Amino acid sequence: MLNIRKIEKGDNAALSRLIKGVFEELGVARPGTVYTDPTTDALYELFGVDGAAYWIAEEEGRLLGGCGIFPTNGLPQGYAELVKFYLSAQTRGKGIGHLLMQKSMDQAKILGYTHLYLESFPELARAVTLYERNGFKTIDAPLGNSGHYACTIWMVKEM
Repeated sequence: MLNIRKIEKGDNAALSRLIKGVFEELGVARPGTVYTDPTTDALYELFGVDGAAYWIAEEEGRLLGGCGIFPTNGLPQGYAELVKFYLSAQTRGKGIGHLLMQKSMDQAKILGYTHLYLESFPELARAVTLYERNGFKTIDAPLGNSGHYACTIWMVKEM
């Protein structure tokens, strides 16, 4: 049975492996991405700050993916970033990503955010299509200071 829950400390290693595996699978394992970001190995700690939340999808104890919101430095007032949204290959296309993203968007509203921002790549075209279907619009330049300078797609959604 599918379970969507908040991140726990014990999720760090499996989640880092999953995220880095997606980057390797899609050929985007390069500097300036989540792949080389040291916080990817300690997401429980990263999301322990005010204004942040991270959700895990699991089934029978197996981690399937995750998605969160984070108050990235330098974003405009009222904005959070939709971050670390990754699913294992066998999980994609089953609606689980939509559930995770919806949970994150609902939490953003609860926390009082007015907009969500995200960064992506053309290689993650299926994810970009999901973002568009959920009201995200492409913008011309990055916002904030995520440190992920290799991203080339930036999107915003008004909540």
